[in-house]
Amino acid sequence: MAELFDHPYASFLQRVAKPNRYTGREHGARVKDWAETATRVCLAFPDIYDIGMSHLGFRILYKLLNDQTDVLAERCYTPWIDLQAELRSHGQLLCALESGRPLCDFDVVGFSLQFELTFTNILTMLDLGGIPLRAEDRSDDDPLIVVGGPVATHMEPLALFVDCALIGDGEEATTEIARLWTDGKRRGLSRQQRLIELAQLQGVYVPSLYETAVDSTTGFEVVTGARRDPSGQPLAPFPIERRLVEDISAYPFPDDGPVGGPEAIFDRMSIEVARGCTEGCRFCQAGMIYRPVRERDLKTVIDTVMKAIEKSGQDEVSLTALSTADVSCISPLIKQLVEKTAPKRVSLGVASLRAYGLAEDLLDDMKQVRASGLTFAPEAGTQRMRDVINKNVTEAQLMETAERVFKRGYDRMKLYFIIGLPTEQDEDVLGIMDVGVNAFDVGRRVTRGRKPKVTVSVSVHVPKPHTPFQWCAMDDETEVDRKQAMLKDAVRPHRGITLRMHDCQASILEGIIARGDRSLGRVIERAYLGGARYDSWDDQLRLDVWQEAFEHFDVETSKFLSTIPVDARLPWDHFDIGLEDGFLAREYRKALKSRLSPPCGKAAGMFVHHTNTQEAEADQRRLVCYDCGVACDMSDMRAKRVGFLERMDATVPGKRAQLPIVQAEPGQPKKRQRPEALRPPQTGGPAERWRLKFVKTGPVALLGHLDLIRELPRALRRAGLQTAYSQGYHPKPILSFTPALALGSASVAEYLDAKLVGAPDADQLLKQLNAACAGGLEFIAATKLTPLDPGLNTVITSATYILALSELAVAERGGRDWLSDRIGAFLAEQEVIVHRNVKGIGKKIDVRAKVLALSIGDQDAADIVERAGVVGRLVPVVVTVSLDANGSVKMPEVTQAVFGDAAFPCTPVRAEINAGAHTPLALSVFRKPAPKSKTAPVSPTA
Repeated sequence: MAELFDHPYASFLQRVAKPNRYTGREHGARVKDWAETATRVCLAFPDIYDIGMSHLGFRILYKLLNDQTDVLAERCYTPWIDLQAELRSHGQLLCALESGRPLCDFDVVGFSLQFELTFTNILTMLDLGGIPLRAEDRSDDDPLIVVGGPVATHMEPLALFVDCALIGDGEEATTEIARLWTDGKRRGLSRQQRLIELAQLQGVYVPSLYETAVDSTTGFEVVTGARRDPSGQPLAPFPIERRLVEDISAYPFPDDGPVGGPEAIFDRMSIEVARGCTEGCRFCQAGMIYRPVRERDLKTVIDTVMKAIEKSGQDEVSLTALSTADVSCISPLIKQLVEKTAPKRVSLGVASLRAYGLAEDLLDDMKQVRASGLTFAPEAGTQRMRDVINKNVTEAQLMETAERVFKRGYDRMKLYFIIGLPTEQDEDVLGIMDVGVNAFDVGRRVTRGRKPKVTVSVSVHVPKPHTPFQWCAMDDETEVDRKQAMLKDAVRPHRGITLRMHDCQASILEGIIARGDRSLGRVIERAYLGGARYDSWDDQLRLDVWQEAFEHFDVETSKFLSTIPVDARLPWDHFDIGLEDGFLAREYRKALKSRLSPPCGKAAGMFVHHTNTQEAEADQRRLVCYDCGVACDMSDMRAKRVGFLERMDATVPGKRAQLPIVQAEPGQPKKRQRPEALRPPQTGGPAERWRLKFVKTGPVALLGHLDLIRELPRALRRAGLQTAYSQGYHPKPILSFTPALALGSASVAEYLDAKLVGAPDADQLLKQLNAACAGGLEFIAATKLTPLDPGLNTVITSATYILALSELAVAERGGRDWLSDRIGAFLAEQEVIVHRNVKGIGKKIDVRAKVLALSIGDQDAADIVERAGVVGRLVPVVVTVSLDANGSVKMPEVTQAVFGDAAFPCTPVRAEINAGAHTPLALSVFRKPAPKSKTAPVSPTA
């Protein structure tokens, strides 16, 4: 069988969706020598690549670990269902991306716990990676299985499978854990002895070292204390205190990392600007467990953003925090980033905005780099409910923000809400739609003829540990369905509002596991063995499997969903996350009385942060602290904020530099031109057209066409090249591409026309481009075009492929004589029809009419196959097919028409793009005749 490149999955990778997810050959991937590193860590994300690649914590740890000379870190994501089946059928172990080594070869495998419904994915990865599921079954040679992340603070349902958990921040502790584990092994310590050593590290929890008992009040299995050695000494600390990084600026956010694979869910360069939150929303676990608020040095954030743009080539940056608008220097930060990113055509997004107190200049600055809409989270539809959840925002502030947003040319607003909150009444549910309607009415009033769009997204409340609502009951399925029906009825008369909700069954399972105890471990294991996978995906959730597992072990799920007594012992009480005893209970009681608690770290009534040091130093109002138990130094907090402003050069009030905002006129067409004032100027000289030739081999041959055309502009940016942009409201880089290749097809002759500004000479251009590419993408020729040279798509008429057939498959059917006979018989036909299925609709394709030439290849053809990186014992067949307005023919259709089998073992390689049946693409062929009054310059061929 022909294979594109040497990889453990090579023989079957082309049969799965998005195979490039599994190759690990992205630009920026770190591949280190195993022989030169003493400690080998696999960072395992228990969800699909497309989601895991967006995770910030993964990027931080990937860089921190790989920056250590004695440590390597590689990545692994949960394979999708199709690859899981292939791995099992081929007896192949799940491998890490960078080295292709199985998970069982690593010293440490660390899982990031972001969501309770990924627990079966963890078992999937352990099982496929050759690691025993249960911790008690692992030998001294098996890897350490460690988990971290927010869900680690209530991970008891995973205690059966996990060796240890890190509670709190991971920047310091991850490397300590990995080194201590491998060092203990070198010292000859047993697995148990090494686990006891790990448990002495602050924030490290080893479940096997603790005793449990069933609480008679609730029936929960709770942790009662540490086990003791023969002398009576405890083997581990109790309770387990979280690990806290007090200065996150000591660990600068990564400005590099793997990019260039399949599109991620959040396909942008996200930068963490702060950790923790001041608001105190009572449903929000992150706001409780990440206290206190810690801000990054914002001058460093700007430097990181600009370096990340250069290294990644991405054209969208997002600033992230639990509440970005509460970052103390957010206004000068946005202003300075706008000034630096707008000329580079980089879009700047700001995540997690709150719906009050957004400064006018902040909205104006954001508008310069964000043209469509903003997202806010009122969370509740009435003032009473917003007071219950401690959402410090009023309806008047919501509508004021809506007016400010729509007045500035934004045409979309998205609002997030929650149903199922404690004390919720029907009028609170209907109030959600009232807020959406009022926001839409404001938009319609101020947008002057444009049609605003308001999206109301409603999720189901899941009570989470370590929050004031951890004792609350969760709405059952019947009640959630009733409330969702109310919202559907309420939105029906309003055509400008989109209502988005999801089925609540997954949320109920999430609620069971979130407040679960160790007794759920056996349930999770049985559900996994019964086929449960990707439980957070609606189309994969197997509720029947889960129900059978609960019934098998006589687990009554209602105890995890019902109201819990405030004085009951809880399955997560042994984790000390820094909150004072009684704080959550006080907040719970205040919620039941609809009483607010003020945001911490701010002066009373302060909603907009200072924009310069004069304002900050003059404001001597006392900062609010409502005694949550986290020891915040308010004086130090104030001093740091002034220091940040000084570092941002925001020392005196000044006129905000901004580009003028041009309002749309009444009756303006929907596809309006972008105002010239908002268009960043083109710098660097005149724009010139270039034709670039590149090869697409190895791993990048497994990158889909849409992912490739998303990656190529980024490669140009990484290479330091400036691309000219189109006109209009949403400018795009001026690029054109050759026709799409089928997924899994290699090519040694792809072309790209690009309009570049101030490009260097051809040799330097190729050097810069190839330094910015990886994974089998290589530029091999570059030619500057003249105004007389037509574009690619106006001259291409055909393409030549080499079908690398399996020599064994050919021999089994009669060898080269059989192959020659099949080719001759095909060429002798006037018509050969195959059927193509397009979205369930059959279509007849005359393959013979599309095939212009077909023959057994010679040594030159074999050399092209070798150059494309295709390996194996092969027989080359050369085929030229037409490319016209009616489309072309796919290579499996050719093999079906010629050999009678669409699945004939073969790997296609595109050898050339032609201007005729046999004329390779070259500028000398395509140049239009020059006008008689002028002489056309001669350019070399691409």
